[in-house]
Amino acid sequence: MNTTIIESNEKFVTLKIKIPYSKSFLETEANIQSALNEAGTVASGEALKQLDTDGMPIEVEGRIMTSKGKQGKTYQTPYGSIAINRHVYQGSTGGATYCPLEVDARIIITSTPRLAKQISHKYAEMSSVRLVEDLRENHGRDVHRSFVQTLVEAVGSIALSKEEDWAYRTPKLGIAIPTVSIGLDGTCMLLCDEGYRQAMVGTISLYDQEGERQHTTYIAAAPEYGRETFLGRLRREVETVKQLYPNAHYQGLADGAPENWAFLNTVTDTQTLDFYHATQYLDKAAKAIYPRDEQAQKAWMDNRCHSLKHEVGAASRILTEMQTIQESVK
Repeated sequence: MNTTIIESNEKFVTLKIKIPYSKSFLETEANIQSALNEAGTVASGEALKQLDTDGMPIEVEGRIMTSKGKQGKTYQTPYGSIAINRHVYQGSTGGATYCPLEVDARIIITSTPRLAKQISHKYAEMSSVRLVEDLRENHGRDVHRSFVQTLVEAVGSIALSKEEDWAYRTPKLGIAIPTVSIGLDGTCMLLCDEGYRQAMVGTISLYDQEGERQHTTYIAAAPEYGRETFLGRLRREVETVKQLYPNAHYQGLADGAPENWAFLNTVTDTQTLDFYHATQYLDKAAKAIYPRDEQAQKAWMDNRCHSLKHEVGAASRILTEMQTIQESVK
């Protein structure tokens, strides 16, 4: 062991670290990282011990609980794993146990908060396999893939349980915001025990005079929480934004699903079909107009899509064109 505790008390810990050199500087750097991880592990262990009790009875939510004695447990830190003997409490009638150290340290399963934050951040950007490799190669930390998956699931559950109490802070910008766009979409996901359920996502975007987006608030809900719960949250956020920007024009944006328009009609001034889904309808129209000529289909489609995206009033002109064609073939 290259780390020695010089002094440890309730305010600080002093460590002595020995780092061996190597003829290869790459190996020396690896030795430095290994020694610093070892020091971090030792320091984390000493800090965790400061959060333990002295073993005297405690009161938790009106219940008197007594210590079952010190019991060992291994915790995972960003620097390594550390085994600690700590007091575990239980009521006189039995039931669930209570560990003051884990509560005060905000331990998630066996992970310290910092490691849980690191893994959650990385998991949002990469797979669990790559995450495990990244921790090993770049941080000198070996963890099992199953630990990563269990930890991020626990962090996600905590976030979902707290989400209803969180408020999104849409800023009051120092420039004029004449347009607010409210987007809404959903997709069906297959749950093993419950069949297909709908996951929802919504956006509230602020646009300046030039049509440049200045801010977006994103809101989402897992399929377990239901569409109505999500729409209630989105409506509350829209009401907050309307208090900040009462004179803005509120534009709804969604696909062609009727249930999306049913909501957006109540909170927006006008509604727009998003470009992606509009092009799907144009594709069907092109095939109906030129059923046997793929080249003509593509030319008509490319021209109308360009107009729809770049020309003011194109949507009305294209709609009139399709209605005229429909009348002519009756």
